Amino acid sequence: MYMVISYDIEDDKRRTRIHRILKNFGQWVQYSLFECQLTRAQYLYLRHHLDEVVRKTQRDNLRFYFLCEDCQRKVERIGGATPQHEGTIIV
Repeated sequence: MYMVISYDIEDDKRRTRIHRILKNFGQWVQYSLFECQLTRAQYLYLRHHLDEVVRKTQRDNLRFYFLCEDCQRKVERIGGATPQHEGTIIV
């Protein structure tokens, strides 16, 4: 499954931990935004690790946007490197 994950984390230490976890599962494309190509098992593993770090408050939040193949083809980019998703997983 292809997804875009965004995060807004108030605390610097937690934000850094979230960023490091996500770097192992996808490509960092913007400040608080990752693109990931994951299996369901990888997604559940990632979700579990993120859930352990994020505080369930109104100030911390993560969003997972699941994109179908047709939607992926409709993504337009201007500038920046083209995301590389093949074999991105580092566990």
